[in-house]
Amino acid sequence: MRTAFTGMMLTAMLTSSAAHAAGCIDAKSAKNGFVLARPGIQSEFRPVAGGMVSVVNTYESQSPQTQFLFAGLIEVFRDSDTGRLAMIPFSDLRKLFPLKTGAKSTIEFVELSPDKQPKSTKTLTLVVKGKETFSLGDCKYNVLAVNETFKNGSGETLDAFTALYAPDLQAALARRYDEGTSAQSVNGYETIKPLAE
Repeated sequence: MRTAFTGMMLTAMLTSSAAHAAGCIDAKSAKNGFVLARPGIQSEFRPVAGGMVSVVNTYESQSPQTQFLFAGLIEVFRDSDTGRLAMIPFSDLRKLFPLKTGAKSTIEFVELSPDKQPKSTKTLTLVVKGKETFSLGDCKYNVLAVNETFKNGSGETLDAFTALYAPDLQAALARRYDEGTSAQSVNGYETIKPLAE
């Protein structure tokens, strides 16, 4: 009797776990769009033409923002109440994907804004450090740790972080700052759900 009860409980737990895992967004369902969220921000991801992903960010304390990211990783356009900004690369971004561990690429680009003329070009260096797993609620995703370093025309670093990029979703699920130091922090999404139709 005890064996039968234990077997029924185990079956119920496995069925419950499988059903919950079945609700996770995968590569196929990601093509229909999805929502990533954490306290203070909700981001709607929609694949669009040309390998681009449209992301609409709704913030708790500021105006909404729309971005277009190539392959969900490299920002090429941003629009919000604070202004518009286009990042025009001088190389073919399609040649960088799919990303592979150990790959390193430097992309030269110019930022264009209606309010500010560009004075020089900038660079973005991508280094794919390795593979990891990242959880969004009960959903686990294989991610690539991609170091991103932005520099101005003088070679000064403007920003540097590690994106935890999920190729199946075409989205960076988190950013890790000050990696390998005592100040290391992770700023990431916490939940994922399908995009409401």
